[in-house]
Amino acid sequence: MSEDYSNYIFSDPEIMVGKPCIKGTRITVETILEMLGSGMTPAEIITDFPNLDETKIRAALMYAATHLSKGSAA
Repeated sequence: MSEDYSNYIFSDPEIMVGKPCIKGTRITVETILEMLGSGMTPAEIITDFPNLDETKIRAALMYAATHLSKGSAA
């Protein structure tokens, strides 16, 4: 991903118990991963959550991959 995922992901202890979310939403990275893992396509996710787009979904994936590679994910 050529753009830094941090442009799209934020974490605030006051929002969604501090889980990383897509900026401007309460949609967590975890929720996006669960939807993809259940077999939903990015297009289906965007239909359900029109304030998302493929770039934001990729940012969630990059966030998760980066944090897993650092061993900081539980």
